[in-house]
Amino acid sequence: MSKINGYAVFAKKTSRICGRPFVFATAVAIICFWLLSGPLFGFSDTWQLVINTGTTIITFLMVFLIQNTQNRDTEAIQLKLDELIRATQGAHNALLDLEELEQESLQIFKQKYLALGQAARMQLSEGMVDTGTPETK
Repeated sequence: MSKINGYAVFAKKTSRICGRPFVFATAVAIICFWLLSGPLFGFSDTWQLVINTGTTIITFLMVFLIQNTQNRDTEAIQLKLDELIRATQGAHNALLDLEELEQESLQIFKQKYLALGQAARMQLSEGMVDTGTPETK
């Protein structure tokens, strides 16, 4: 379908591995080891710098890996939702790829659906049903 992006594969695998309990436990063990080594190094500036530098580097790199993975996952979910809208009889195709619209346009759609929700709740309070596919106005 498309060529494999090496960075995307690496990011996804790394993100999955780093999300496992074993990796968290390893990180906690490293912190505990660092804390316990404090008296050995006299709680020196270098001792503190080691953990600060290490965690900063790891955090900096993980931000990019996780963001890449989340962006791809979000895009895949949006495409799946778009396909559901496209394939559903009576669905509003204008809702396809809403994530590409400006905030003002999204607010217009949101107001329409808020009005539909209010109308449905009003129908329920009057003993009517709230099912169906009413048109947005």
